[in-house]
Amino acid sequence: MRLGPNQHTELDWAEPLVRIERLSKRYVQGGALTRSRVIVQALNDASLTIRRGTTLGLIGESGSGKSTLARCLALLEKPSGGSIWFSGDNLTEMDSRDLLPFHRRIQLIFQDPTSALNPRLTAAEIITEPLTVQGEGTKLWRRRRALELMDQVGLSARWEQRRPLEFSGGQRQRLAIARALALEPELLILDEALSSLDLANQEMLLELLADLQAAHTLTYLHISHDLRLVSRCADEVAVMNERTIVEQKSAQELFANPGHRYTQELLAAMPSLESICLERSA
Repeated sequence: MRLGPNQHTELDWAEPLVRIERLSKRYVQGGALTRSRVIVQALNDASLTIRRGTTLGLIGESGSGKSTLARCLALLEKPSGGSIWFSGDNLTEMDSRDLLPFHRRIQLIFQDPTSALNPRLTAAEIITEPLTVQGEGTKLWRRRRALELMDQVGLSARWEQRRPLEFSGGQRQRLAIARALALEPELLILDEALSSLDLANQEMLLELLADLQAAHTLTYLHISHDLRLVSRCADEVAVMNERTIVEQKSAQELFANPGHRYTQELLAAMPSLESICLERSA
């Protein structure tokens, strides 16, 4: 049985938190000092829906556009075309000032917490940094908030003065999760956030994420190339190929009945496909 809290198979009850419609992103390589400019199409008419309080798994091979989509959704990249709707608001029509409140409502957790966390800051300072930037609370209140979040993610309050390199890989990812939770977001984007961890740490973090989702009604976009991980946590799965979404279904239906040819090939290449299907039906 999967570890997520949402054991439903019908998802019609959950309203969309995110709707991405025909999203495109182009990068221009080269410039004024070069003879030629090359346009790289990183996203091409990608569309998907993430329902509130659920987990959408996003799978696809390296270079398919998953991380570009995540960065656009996290407001770190401006799309070249299409629209991103969040809780009924069209983010792509807003200017930078109007987007400010959405930066706290959408948080991105990267694959490598070591590069994402400031090595000079203590654990408590890392967690409270977003609160400090937002000017929230007193210094004492922010410290108490940091200790509360450390407890929620399974880190001892005694470690508040430790720096990132004094933690293990799994503990650093817990620290990154605590930092992301500081601003009480509605959506967490996990971009290969568990892929560098061993199986034991992956399982423990899946359980933690499920508990946090249940406690805070969080919505997750879980990006991974690991189908086993996706099968364990996702309510729905979207498949990305050649910079677009080719299929989105409930996880149970997709693993049992993949419709698109690329999805079929992707699942057929996994030696554990049979065990994944059996696990989901258990």
